[in-house]
Amino acid sequence: MKLPLAPMIGLATGVLAALSLPSNVRAESAVDWSAIPTTTLTLFYPGQSGYDWLRSSDHKRAYSKVIEGDSCVSCHEGEEKDIGQLIVTGERLEPDPIEGKNPTVDLAMQVAYDDENTHFRFQWKTQMDRPGQMHNYIRYNGEAWEFYGSHRASSKVRSGEQPPLYEDRLAIMVDDGSVPNFAAQGCWLSCHNGMRDMPEEASKDDIASNPILGSEGLNKSDIRKYLPPSRTDEETSWDATKLADEIAALKAEGKFVDLMQWRAARSAPVGMADDGYVLEYRLFDAGKNPFSWNVDRKTMTPKFMFDAEKVGVKAITVDDIGDPSKPYVLIHEENVVAYDPDAGWKAGDVLPGRLVSRAGAEGSAADNDQVTSKWEDGVWTVEWTRKRDTGHPEDDKIIEDGKAYNFGFAVHDDNVTTRFHYVGFPVSIGFGAEGDIQATPLQ
Repeated sequence: MKLPLAPMIGLATGVLAALSLPSNVRAESAVDWSAIPTTTLTLFYPGQSGYDWLRSSDHKRAYSKVIEGDSCVSCHEGEEKDIGQLIVTGERLEPDPIEGKNPTVDLAMQVAYDDENTHFRFQWKTQMDRPGQMHNYIRYNGEAWEFYGSHRASSKVRSGEQPPLYEDRLAIMVDDGSVPNFAAQGCWLSCHNGMRDMPEEASKDDIASNPILGSEGLNKSDIRKYLPPSRTDEETSWDATKLADEIAALKAEGKFVDLMQWRAARSAPVGMADDGYVLEYRLFDAGKNPFSWNVDRKTMTPKFMFDAEKVGVKAITVDDIGDPSKPYVLIHEENVVAYDPDAGWKAGDVLPGRLVSRAGAEGSAADNDQVTSKWEDGVWTVEWTRKRDTGHPEDDKIIEDGKAYNFGFAVHDDNVTTRFHYVGFPVSIGFGAEGDIQATPLQ
């Protein structure tokens, strides 16, 4: 499948939403992007079109092809806009549509590489007239702190009880050919019934009793992405997990997909993206992410507040949310002080419920440490440099010369999470090899 080249998305002068990046983050672009071809991928709204649906008779006339390993584009190449429109309106595969949601997002992408690094540049237009940088905010109600705002699919937002507040995200999946059918069917391999906001969503009690996912294992309370080889039955049921040593063997054989996410609130302010993988669950790499909780979720007590001497306020207000002149994120090494319960808090004061730190990130989870981003005139631009060999082959896919890799891309836009994102069919990127997209070698 050859993808069309498209012109760069123009960026006029406008309001720039970004913090000053740490000194060890490259401020200037490492690549002359004007010399790198641009490919535009159409990402579409998938609704509940998970792995189970793909292989069922409801996937009319195509399910048998899917079971045999045929690719999605063998039937649907060029149909992304039609599919997105059909699903986003609730005509198919969406039992609870979000009013006004766009059916598709165009993701403009450029790829280059040198001896040490891969370089990506992404651009996409957002639906909101401000960047989605607010995440897990907490608000003082006059007596106690409580979470404020949520994603658009939540009942509290749909009813108008809470405002839509959630971060924008860009996700990248990478397979080196080790995961069966990923090249053909991409991230649909990782989406299943039983997951959050999917049919037959698993209950917390049922998950707690699962030996791998429950209280005696990963200690999870919901089901997130996983790959079919991690399950024992043909239906790839969420609870039919293989034994721990079998899953460890799959991981050692590289039968996982890399999953990295740039997050506008939880990683972008410190020039990073998180680093994880998908096998028996959607998990982070070993080490420590750039984000953590800024609130004790049992007592709802904040840990830090803004340093008023540095940013002018100890907290923002509800009316300040989205104001580019106001702080929106707590960065441990830059603009915080310890929370003072006697600081004269007023009803309507707001703090971020997350704490971000570049200095605190470590290990394999901190590999994506050269990611710059800006939001201008409604368009996100993300430049992402990553080492081809991170030194963590147990968690990451190592990019080698003369090989092509299978990629899946997703964008979370307009205050959403889980399956309410936009996804694209998988594409191959060649690094000195044939692929749907040819990465440009740098001299």
